Amino acid sequence: MNRLNARLIAEIGLTLALGIVLHMIPLYQLPQGGRITPGSLVPIFILSIRRGPKTGMLAGGVFGLLVYLIEPFFVHPIQFILDYPLAFSLLGLSGMVPNIPVLGIILGMIGRLLSHIISGVVYFSSYAPQGINPWIYSITYNASVILPDAILALVITIIILPRLPKR
Repeated sequence: MNRLNARLIAEIGLTLALGIVLHMIPLYQLPQGGRITPGSLVPIFILSIRRGPKTGMLAGGVFGLLVYLIEPFFVHPIQFILDYPLAFSLLGLSGMVPNIPVLGIILGMIGRLLSHIISGVVYFSSYAPQGINPWIYSITYNASVILPDAILALVITIIILPRLPKR
């Protein structure tokens, strides 16, 4: 991770602020949680791609905690970790391949999706309709919001990224 200097702390703070503001504007929301936003993950992707995966994972984890503070809900401490700090910190994996941002963003979103799927299977399988495999239910439920949100964030990031000044 880059040394935490005043400039980097300010950049992380602005990233989190912009991400949270965008998170608070749901385009679509599922009843048991999960929402599509107008690009709330874009700031984390940009920070991760520009500053590296460790910085991105730190910012993503803090973002997850802030999301929890806005919508506090958990049934078990492990579920809390899976759905908030871990899922969002995995978005920082987008900085693993900064020269191929599309691949990095896909990697970060797969990490986030897997974390939510595991949480869904272990802690929310009771919501699955009778006779539906908990894995199928969790994959379907989580992918129904995470994939559209990911595609929207990917498109926005790819449009914005080349227009940003080099650091």
